[in-house]
Amino acid sequence: MSYKCKIASLEELSKKYDYEIEIHPNDNKWKEFKKISLKNFNTRITYIGLLDDRIITEATAIISEDDLDMQNKEGLINKSTAYLTGFRSNKEYEGKGYFSKLYKYMESDLKQKGFKKLTLGVEPNEVKNMQIYFNWGYTNYIKTAYEEYPIYNENRQPEIIVVNYYYKNI
Repeated sequence: MSYKCKIASLEELSKKYDYEIEIHPNDNKWKEFKKISLKNFNTRITYIGLLDDRIITEATAIISEDDLDMQNKEGLINKSTAYLTGFRSNKEYEGKGYFSKLYKYMESDLKQKGFKKLTLGVEPNEVKNMQIYFNWGYTNYIKTAYEEYPIYNENRQPEIIVVNYYYKNI
């Protein structure tokens, strides 16, 4: 099997979300993710990992303060700082090193584009993810804040989550 990393085109991104919407017919968050990603295509870079031409991993770097949907921007993004988000791997490929390869590709690309610092957010209860991020060098605490997550409760209200933000210099 052949795995490669690349920057997603608008068409690839749209197809990826159409696929997620199709396989999660009762989960409206994928429609919201698609709308946000396509609306902000010019302020974000979405990186994808393809295994035999099938997208199995993805991550997004928000590279502009002009992004319309990024929350808690202060201290997380500027001309030399990119905010990383949307880390996803297909379940059957988790723990096999594919996402780590995508992450290394993304970090290298952002460094080549002139970024000096990368930031990300993690919920305090996501211990496994936090350990991975610390291992990657995200040990510098920035702040804690609330975010609205596009998962709606029975009253059609967005879920409010607590997020700790960290950075690393590259």
